[in-house]
Amino acid sequence: MRQVGRCRASCIGDGSWRIVSLTLGWDVHKDSIVVAVAAGGLRGEVREYGRIANTSTALDRLLRKLGGDGMRLRFCYEAGPCGYGIQRRLSTRGHECVVVAPSLIPKRAGDRVKTDRRDAAGLAKLHRAGELTAVWVPDVGHEAMRDLVRARLDAVHSLRRARQQLSGFLLRHGCHYGRPAWTRLHRRWLAGLKFEQAVHHIVLEDYIAAVEAAEARRNRLTAQIEAMLPDWTLAPVVAALQTMRGMALVNAASLIAELGDLARFANPRQLMAYLGLVPSEHSSGSSVKRGGITKAGNAAARRLLIEAAWSYRFPARLSRELLLRQESQPRLIRDIAWKGQVRLCARYRWLARTGKPANIVTTAIARELAGFVWAIARQVTVTTD
Repeated sequence: MRQVGRCRASCIGDGSWRIVSLTLGWDVHKDSIVVAVAAGGLRGEVREYGRIANTSTALDRLLRKLGGDGMRLRFCYEAGPCGYGIQRRLSTRGHECVVVAPSLIPKRAGDRVKTDRRDAAGLAKLHRAGELTAVWVPDVGHEAMRDLVRARLDAVHSLRRARQQLSGFLLRHGCHYGRPAWTRLHRRWLAGLKFEQAVHHIVLEDYIAAVEAAEARRNRLTAQIEAMLPDWTLAPVVAALQTMRGMALVNAASLIAELGDLARFANPRQLMAYLGLVPSEHSSGSSVKRGGITKAGNAAARRLLIEAAWSYRFPARLSRELLLRQESQPRLIRDIAWKGQVRLCARYRWLARTGKPANIVTTAIARELAGFVWAIARQVTVTTD
């Protein structure tokens, strides 16, 4: 991770200049932090301050050393696996700290040397010029919910992998069920299988045990999401999103946990671009070339929207389950959800009739679905701690 800095100066009574604001750039690692300082104006010197340990004691020592005599400190570092702990620690001490989006950092094509010092110094110059983009930093409660939904997603992936391993074992031995799998009848059919080698029964039971353990883990985490949801500040947004088709509790909670407060997006186009659902483009002069979606931003949220978009291939209707989810919501939110369902279902059929592949049609529906998600979220008042 990288951080950058900028210095500001003010004139004092005797005509000399004193630096009153200093912005530091950090290249953060698990055990250490490389600090870079950009002094002066846009063309001022950028120097390395040094390497410090990534501990609370070392950070406090640095703050005491540089933050004396009324000095204002501004920090910035690149988002990465070390999380937002440093940002929260500095913010609680009254300092400004920004976390930078790594994918939006400008890079020179001819630069082939990468070191911690060069990274920190390069980012210091970009931050001083205002070329860096900050990411939204969630609070502690929101990050806890995000970790919970991501743990459930890992459990779903483990379950899928365990089922595929069991299916591969059965396929190698010519065992075909021929009906919908992973039901009670399917489990009874597995118990009735016979193999010539006794060890194969041991292998079968081990695969079955792995599938059952993965199912139990997924169900356990799903129950935890349902239990934690009422205490979450964004729970009203999750409840409102459930008025839409394809947005059940787990899907809506996972989407909001990944996206956070949608009020930070001024319009739905910004949300679509953040999700990477807009077409890429390479145009020059009179030549206009558009390609596939950019796939920028949050991949997990994009996948959730695409999964929800598949449900719009059926005609628009209010099922009993969807009606129950809408009963507690205001009329305005229900009207937006129904308007979105009518439009997206008709849009899906029209795009399918043009002969476009199903994955392209679903992606287009997911892009428009993001707009309706933004519209519903704007109607919900969120109270923060």
